[in-house]
Amino acid sequence: MSSTPDITSEITPDTKDWTWVLERPCPDCGFDPSAQGLADLPGLLHDTAMTWSEVLRRPDVGERPSPGVWSPLEYACHVRDVHVLFAERVRLMLEEDRPVFASWDQDVTAVESDYPSQDPAVVVGDLIDAAGAVAGLYARVDERGAARRGTRSNGDQFTVASLGSYHLHDVVHHLHDVGAWPDEVLRTVGAYDQDAAAYALAAPPVPDSVRADVAALADRLGAGARVLEVGSGGGRDALLLEAAGLVVRRTDVTPGFVTLLREQGHTCDLLDPLVDDLTSPEGPYDAVWANASLLHARRADLPTVLARLATVTRVGGELRASFKEGDGEGWSTHGSVTRPRHFTYWRPGPLQVVVEAAGWTDVVVRSGLAGSRDESWIELSATRGTVSP
Repeated sequence: MSSTPDITSEITPDTKDWTWVLERPCPDCGFDPSAQGLADLPGLLHDTAMTWSEVLRRPDVGERPSPGVWSPLEYACHVRDVHVLFAERVRLMLEEDRPVFASWDQDVTAVESDYPSQDPAVVVGDLIDAAGAVAGLYARVDERGAARRGTRSNGDQFTVASLGSYHLHDVVHHLHDVGAWPDEVLRTVGAYDQDAAAYALAAPPVPDSVRADVAALADRLGAGARVLEVGSGGGRDALLLEAAGLVVRRTDVTPGFVTLLREQGHTCDLLDPLVDDLTSPEGPYDAVWANASLLHARRADLPTVLARLATVTRVGGELRASFKEGDGEGWSTHGSVTRPRHFTYWRPGPLQVVVEAAGWTDVVVRSGLAGSRDESWIELSATRGTVSP
């Protein structure tokens, strides 16, 4: 294991009031308090404990990323102690009427317990045991028990149910801190997977701009042209493309959408454009259609995805894609998908540079298009160039 950090080096204390996470998703780790209930806690705490066990096997588990930030080992020790603390508080709430919890200073505990010097092999066992003990408590709480109340020393009030949600966020957020919580793409896929059927049913009418784009694409390519659709979702666009005379290969990275389309009688492939084989036995595609799908790709991954799509498209073939317009990235919970989804926002200039560098030419970007939620969208078209990306 790497060298142990100096226990006396100052750790930046966390003085934030995190109770707001009981009301809205956390923009940092993506935790959504509405996405799970008390009955889900035992299984979720078990899953997070298994992930922490993987973290504690890292060869650099004792390394601090910077002097003022805990190492993964220190975070794991904290999570172990959090499980013990919340088990004590849950027991008090179930056994006493409106107990007041004793104050707990996590930073003082870290120093007094000398987190950096603890043995990861011991911590992993203790963490799993502590997670199992508190999970067992949550599993035995009935509807009446879930409503019992307790008060933190600063006056914050909780029910057993809200305390459980607050507890889970702490554990999840620290997995995010050590880079072990599932990444943006996996969590977004999971969100769609959970609500695939609801998403398909709630699909809005096809915008006029998309209908016009389908018509223009069909006119340029001609009947029978082969289109690779990236992110078929509920299948709305594929039907429109086929009605225009095009032959569509439906694909999606979300298993729920693939299953849904197959149940409707369509052939659909589970495919991740970042890593999976995009080729077809029939040869290069005439076009790629990616309406509101690549907006979930991480900024660093989009150049790779676009280049891979270019390599399986014939010279002179077409690309059609749409993105949300804006800066940075973020999480959103809206519509029929109840868990947070990650979006990467783009501006026309930088997006055009990325597309051209990936092997596409004649790039046309239309920005400022209104969406259904007062959002601004970018619609993009491009042609497969003669130079390989």
